[in-house]
Amino acid sequence: MAMNTGDIAAIVKKVIAEMDAGKADDGIPVGISNRHIHLSTQDLETLFGKGYELTPIKDLSQPGQYACKETLTLIGPSMRPIENVRVLGPVRKASQVEISLTDSFVLKVKPPVRESGDIAGSAPVTIVGPKGIVELKEGCIIANRHIHMHTSDAVKYGVKDGDYIDVDALQGTRKTRWYGVQVRVRDDFALEMHVDTDDANAVGYKNGYKVTVVKN
Repeated sequence: MAMNTGDIAAIVKKVIAEMDAGKADDGIPVGISNRHIHLSTQDLETLFGKGYELTPIKDLSQPGQYACKETLTLIGPSMRPIENVRVLGPVRKASQVEISLTDSFVLKVKPPVRESGDIAGSAPVTIVGPKGIVELKEGCIIANRHIHMHTSDAVKYGVKDGDYIDVDALQGTRKTRWYGVQVRVRDDFALEMHVDTDDANAVGYKNGYKVTVVKN
C-alpha cells in the first residue's frame, strides 16, 4: 500500500523520538565521593593561619570545584581520629564535613543524610589543623545520593531541580536499584551521579561506571 506524505512524516517523527529516548538510556556516569571537608574563610584561617589560601591540586568533575593539597583530622566523641581528610575548594559560607556511615561509627557521631549545604541541626564534629582547632556545633552530614545535571540534561531526562528518581546500578558485582535519588539542576553542572564509598563498595562500583534512569 502506498504511503502518503503524512504517513511518512509520522514514521520519521516516531523514529526520532525513539532515538532520543534511547539516548536517555545511555547511562549517567558515577563519581564516588570519599570523606571530605568544605571550609569557610574564617575556619580556613583558624586551621591554617591568617590569610591562608587553599592550594588546588586537581579539578573535580563539577566546574569550579577542586581537590586541595590541604588535609585535616576529624575527631568525634570516640576520640578515635580520622586523619588526612581532604579539603575541597573553593571556600564556602559555612564549613561542612561529609562522611560515610562507616566513618560515623569510628567517630561516634550521628550525622543525618542530607543534601549538601543543608547543615542546620546536623551533627557536631571537631576539625584539627596545623594552626588551630575548629569545633563545629553542626555541619557533619552523610550526603544523599544525587545527580548533577546541566539544564539540557534535565530536559533530556524530563526532570527538574529537586525531583527524586530511581536508578539501576547494573555494572557492579551486585546489581541493585537506588531509590529516591535527588536531581540537582544548574547551568554550570556536568552530568554525574554522586554516591559515597559505602554505596559504591556495597555494589562493586568504580568511578566512571554508569547508572540507568528507571522510567516510571
